[in-house]
Amino acid sequence: MQKATFGAGCFWGVEETFRKIPGVESTSVGYMGGDKESPTYEEVCTDRTGHAEVVHISFDSERVDYHQLLKVFWENHNPTQLNRQGPDVGTQYRSAIFYYSEEQKEQAEKSKQALAESGQFAKPIVTQIVPATKFWKAEEYHQRYLQKKGLDSCGI
Repeated sequence: MQKATFGAGCFWGVEETFRKIPGVESTSVGYMGGDKESPTYEEVCTDRTGHAEVVHISFDSERVDYHQLLKVFWENHNPTQLNRQGPDVGTQYRSAIFYYSEEQKEQAEKSKQALAESGQFAKPIVTQIVPATKFWKAEEYHQRYLQKKGLDSCGI
C-alpha cells in the first residue's frame, strides 16, 4: 500500500470522493501541516494551529496510480481559492498536496504546472505542495461523515 494526503477544503466531501475510487483501500480524515500536537477539530477551527483539514489515503498502486489521484484532487475543488473552499474560510481549508516521496513531489508539481498552463483557471493556482508531516486522525464522528448521513456530497 502507498499513502497520499490531500487538503481540498472541508474533509467530509473530499473523503467521500476518494473513498469511491477503485484501488483506494482506506481513507481517514484528519489534520496535517500544523504545529500543535494532537489537535482537536475545535482547535483546528480556530485557524491558529496551522493544520489543514485533509484526507489520508492508502491505495493499491497496481489498481490506481498517484497520477490518477492527483487528477481527482484537481477536478474536485477550486485550487485558485486561497485558504477557502466555497463558504468555508480559513487556512484549515487550504488547497494542499502533502507528498511522501520525491516521486510524488515531482508528479504533483508537474500536474500543477500542466493545470496552470491549460488555461482552465483565470486566476493563479495557490495549491501548496509540501512534505507530509504527522497525520492526526480527526475525531470518530468525522470519519465517513457523509456516508453516515446517507449523503454523497456536501452540496456546495
